[in-house]
Amino acid sequence: MKKVIILSTLFLGFNLSFGQDLTVNTKPEPLSKKGQMFVFFGWNRGAFSNSDIHFKGNGYDFQLDNVVAHDRPTPFGIVYFDPAWFTVPQYNFRVGYFIKDNLALVLGIDHMKYVMDQNQTVNFSGNITDPTYAAYVQNGQVNLADENFLTFEHTDGLNYENLGLEKYQNLINKKNIDLVWSYGGGIGVMFPKSNVKLFGNERSDRFHVAGMGTDLRTSLNLVFWNHFMARLEAKAGYINMWDIKTTLNNKPDKASQDFVFGQVMFGVGYTFNTKKNK
Repeated sequence: MKKVIILSTLFLGFNLSFGQDLTVNTKPEPLSKKGQMFVFFGWNRGAFSNSDIHFKGNGYDFQLDNVVAHDRPTPFGIVYFDPAWFTVPQYNFRVGYFIKDNLALVLGIDHMKYVMDQNQTVNFSGNITDPTYAAYVQNGQVNLADENFLTFEHTDGLNYENLGLEKYQNLINKKNIDLVWSYGGGIGVMFPKSNVKLFGNERSDRFHVAGMGTDLRTSLNLVFWNHFMARLEAKAGYINMWDIKTTLNNKPDKASQDFVFGQVMFGVGYTFNTKKNK
């Protein structure tokens, strides 16, 4: 978590200072124009702050405090390039439309993966009526190493479907290559497929609108021959999910949590109808 947040912070700071210091006598020709579009696909690494997870259902109402979780990147291989498997890794997809010469409206999907660490002991508050699972609570704590008590993941995944506004500024303008800096923010819904198994129930694994998220982002974009794009982006944000399904049936069982996340991603894209001012 610390490494990704530090990297995101440094990248955000680098972009801000770079954008402020890069003052030249001749203003760069704008690369992006009103009415143009771009598409982007890439992969991410993410990190999450500790969070309190509250579980409520028939016979239980309790909270686990400061739960630690990490992302789950897919090992590098053909899965990253095979179109049949493109949704397996932690991926990002963007479609952008320039409503002004330097301002784009961006629709995105951030497919992150959130996995609760099993090897941890956390504080417990609340009640469980079933004596089998109440026995897991010892001195106000629960050791989550025993998966019979709980497994908790958003691995198919922690899907943040968002709409953002990004401002673009040319930093380097050459004949066949441009470096463009962007910054902005977004807001959207959380549509996870949460893999949860609680108290020996059948594993819950289904898509569901569980809450909302918001973010700040910045990126560096290398554009080759006016069209081909390589993008490096850093993002930090906040997620609040108040309706996480924990059972497969229509019982009112649910969990809730909120946390801060950091994300670094890299990928490639293509810009349409991109021209330079003469």
